[in-house]
Amino acid sequence: MLKDQIENTRPVVILTGFLGAGKTTFLNHLLLENSDKRYAIIENEFGEQGIDNELIVRQDDSIVELNNGCLCCTLSDNLYDILNELFDRRSEFDEIIIEATGLADPTGLAKPFIAHPLIKKTFPLVSIICIIDAELIETHLDETKEAIKQIAYSDILLINKVDLVSPSYVDILEGKLKKLNPLARIVRGSENGYPGLQYHGSLKSLEDQLRSSGEVLSEDSQLSFHFESRDVHHHHEHTSEVNSHSFKFNRFFKFQRLYHELLVYLTFQSQGLFRIKGLVWLEDEEDRYILQSVGKRLDFQKDTSLQTDSDKQSIIVFIGKNLKRQGLEKLLDKCLAQELVTHNGS
Repeated sequence: MLKDQIENTRPVVILTGFLGAGKTTFLNHLLLENSDKRYAIIENEFGEQGIDNELIVRQDDSIVELNNGCLCCTLSDNLYDILNELFDRRSEFDEIIIEATGLADPTGLAKPFIAHPLIKKTFPLVSIICIIDAELIETHLDETKEAIKQIAYSDILLINKVDLVSPSYVDILEGKLKKLNPLARIVRGSENGYPGLQYHGSLKSLEDQLRSSGEVLSEDSQLSFHFESRDVHHHHEHTSEVNSHSFKFNRFFKFQRLYHELLVYLTFQSQGLFRIKGLVWLEDEEDRYILQSVGKRLDFQKDTSLQTDSDKQSIIVFIGKNLKRQGLEKLLDKCLAQELVTHNGS
């Protein structure tokens, strides 16, 4: 019996952190460093158009993409169905990683793994890792409640992008994080190198909160497979003021014009903007490029993960508070070349 329980158990790790903190970059590091382990990845993005799933390096793993808003806001509709599917396919993977949208409150996302006895037994939540942008976290803490909750209920806080700030500032930042979450283990890293992480941290504060609110079901509850939604209601305020706008194009972009227009926008007009991300095809370039913007930084990198049969369609997504679609559309239209792209192999 004990052997069957162990074989049926698949640990769960939640990656949280505000928009642009570097969750997907860290996830890729995790996958490459543990190439002998099979992962099921639940990829959650805010907005109607998903991009991050294309940037995951291990395309052979089980990837479930949810790009219809925030996962923890559609908890009963999506997550239980996914867990049922993964239970049926549990022989195909060793561990589950959930990359939450940057606007997710981790309490809602973690709730089924703590409050539902059967899920807790089968899919034990072993860690919530919060990725923290060393450059922008203080701004995020001032402007959003989600950033505070992401830090407060994680057991590992990874201060990311430490190469972009001074070591003395990281020391100060670490002191502030300890005040927000004195129980968490704090580590430092950047895309140039991340520390090895051991899971099985303490999620006691989160479980205590759920128990005090009466949301943890009794271990004696008569529950059986498959998992059933327990009518969990989790209300968020961010969806009323935060919006995303996605744009698709079948024409190449002029790189210099696109870079200039976005840089001007970031410098003078980007109030309320959290994130720009995109997969773009550029005039006179054979490769697709990954467009990233967090804060005032703008970056283009060749997409080395591109599949050879991918369609040459550019996608750009803006996420922020009360963004106006018409102005963004005009900005991008000015950067398009006249030439239409063609599909590979056509």
